[in-house]
Amino acid sequence: MAEMDASPFSLISLEDELTCSICLSPFDCPVTIPCGHNFCQDCLLATWKDSYSCPQCRTHFATKPELKKNTVLSTVVETFNLRTSKSEASLIAEESKAEKEDVIRCDTCMEAEASQTCLTCMASFCEEHLRPHRENPIYRLHQLSQPLGDLSERICPDHYKLMELFCSQHSRPICSLCLQQVHKGCSFISPEEQRNLKESDLRSNLDLLDGKITKNENVVLQIGVMQDKLKDSATNRKKALAADYQQMRDMLARDEREALNAVDRELESGHTKLKGLAKKFTENVGSMSKAREEIHSLLSQSQTLAFLQASFNLPPAVTFEPYTPRITLDSKKVTATQAFSALLKEHLTEMLKQPVEARLLKVKPDAVPGSATASSGSTGCQQESEVTRPPKQKRQPRSHSPGRPPINPLFQPFRNPPYMEQSGWNPHQYPPGSYMGPQFMGGHRTKPQWTAPVPQPKTGPKKKPQKQKPPQATEDNMGKRNQSMEDLLTFDGKDKTKDCTPAAESKETPETSDIPPNITSAEKRSELLKYGTVLTLDPKTAHKRIELSEGFTKASVSDEHANYPDCPERFSVCSQVLASKGFSQGRHYWEVKLSSNNFIGIGLAYSSIDRKGPTSRLGRNAQSWCVEWFNVKLSAWYNSSETVLANPNPKRIGVLLDCEEGTATFYSVADRAYPFHSFVFPFAEAVYPAFWIFSSGSSASLCKLQA
Repeated sequence: MAEMDASPFSLISLEDELTCSICLSPFDCPVTIPCGHNFCQDCLLATWKDSYSCPQCRTHFATKPELKKNTVLSTVVETFNLRTSKSEASLIAEESKAEKEDVIRCDTCMEAEASQTCLTCMASFCEEHLRPHRENPIYRLHQLSQPLGDLSERICPDHYKLMELFCSQHSRPICSLCLQQVHKGCSFISPEEQRNLKESDLRSNLDLLDGKITKNENVVLQIGVMQDKLKDSATNRKKALAADYQQMRDMLARDEREALNAVDRELESGHTKLKGLAKKFTENVGSMSKAREEIHSLLSQSQTLAFLQASFNLPPAVTFEPYTPRITLDSKKVTATQAFSALLKEHLTEMLKQPVEARLLKVKPDAVPGSATASSGSTGCQQESEVTRPPKQKRQPRSHSPGRPPINPLFQPFRNPPYMEQSGWNPHQYPPGSYMGPQFMGGHRTKPQWTAPVPQPKTGPKKKPQKQKPPQATEDNMGKRNQSMEDLLTFDGKDKTKDCTPAAESKETPETSDIPPNITSAEKRSELLKYGTVLTLDPKTAHKRIELSEGFTKASVSDEHANYPDCPERFSVCSQVLASKGFSQGRHYWEVKLSSNNFIGIGLAYSSIDRKGPTSRLGRNAQSWCVEWFNVKLSAWYNSSETVLANPNPKRIGVLLDCEEGTATFYSVADRAYPFHSFVFPFAEAVYPAFWIFSSGSSASLCKLQA
């Protein structure tokens, strides 16, 4: 115990050994169990519920062990607690003593607290011993200040004099002897003046910081307000766009009903005519049958005198030659309606294939892109972002396919759609030249005109055909049809005259380049297969993660790199591969089967695409185009510009490349081909089918095309 008293902190090092492993506190009534470990009695009993085991070494006891207090350990713990409390008390006393020492005492009495410090006397005084400085005129020139603890800091270490000056050139306090020797010729001021200047400079910096902080906080608040306005503006824009597109759908639905009703009326008229003719011919058959019976009756009486005197006249129906009527649904109104709907579909299809920025110029040539304003319901920010376009590439002249003239992608002649062939409508009833396509007068495009067919005589000399005038709509519903369709094509509600007038500026700009499936009907896959081509993948371009199989028609991703030889054509950064064949003219169609719609891209690329750099990924440069599935999002990429598309989640993708028109259309292939996006671009060189596959285990296979 004497040794413990001599070393009050000798037990502190045993704190871990004197701590219960259950409650992590010093032992309270420690007990020892048969395995030799010690615990607090209450802590140990709390752990023993259904079984008895040591909480530290997990030794199991069949019966509850008898617990006895460890008296020796208990005494040691009590001593430890006592020493700990004493050490804490001593620490508190030392802290209070240090606080008392911080109080500056009077240098005269050494007891009272100093009231001021005399920098001349270099001593601190209480109020009582400060009286001579206040009352005696001898101390009038002494400099008094607030109590200072360490006056040695104000004594020059070289000359042991008060540093009553401040050297501005060296930024340090000096004494009068320093000014005469080392700092001779330096500019100086008093420490109070330097202190005032320093305080003024810091306060000006503080004011500057306060002002900047206030301005930044105001900008943050304004940004929050602008975010709310942008959100409201986007909501209003979406409502306006939804309303406009709904009106167009309503107009199309109304026009569709009117067109179907016209066909129904024509059908009813044809049925009425046929019923009248059938009734007339039936009556003729009845009258001639009655005359035939009368003749048979007279012939049966040929031996009688009455037979010689009888007279008989044939019915008038005998002189009428029966004929099969030719009644069809190809009236002027029905054919004009059907031709107009097909032309409208063709026009919308070609227009929606164009980029969003180019559609206004297609509808209204004098419209300025980016000048469309928000609807009256919009309350968002007024600043509109400018419409940017990629640099236009110069298109090289090329020869067209044999027998196929070049086609303007917007103003194409009317083509006979498949559903018209199924309905029996014959486009050849209009002779060549009867269709007057979109005309240009004064630099503007006019509405297409249809002319009536010119009758051709079956026999006799040919007559010079007379110039036919375009058919004039004489029924009210036909006028409504033309008006509603023109409203749809020009995106405004103004009536159009028959004269060739410039189109007015558009007020709305479509915001998507997708082909809406509810407007453009699906195409027959057999029509696309006519342009089918056989493709293989080029192993010289495949990234080392790309594994080619099935005769170089399947590309999959592997975590292990393939042992491909190094060559300049190989992609070294992105897991991509090109087809071995490129195209610069004609139409070409191929299909790709996807194992999954995740982290995979299908597109086109020039052979000059970068193979090594970070921008070699499809769609992230000006030499490639692609549609890409990234997680659940489907996007179209070109030159690092992304357009988010509606994801049809197809398993088979069809690509139709038209080098003459400069378009590449992507289809979701099932029983029919459903277009979901198109790229429009001029070809500067041959383009190659390209594929990007990132997810391990995913694959893309080139399909064998069969009709």
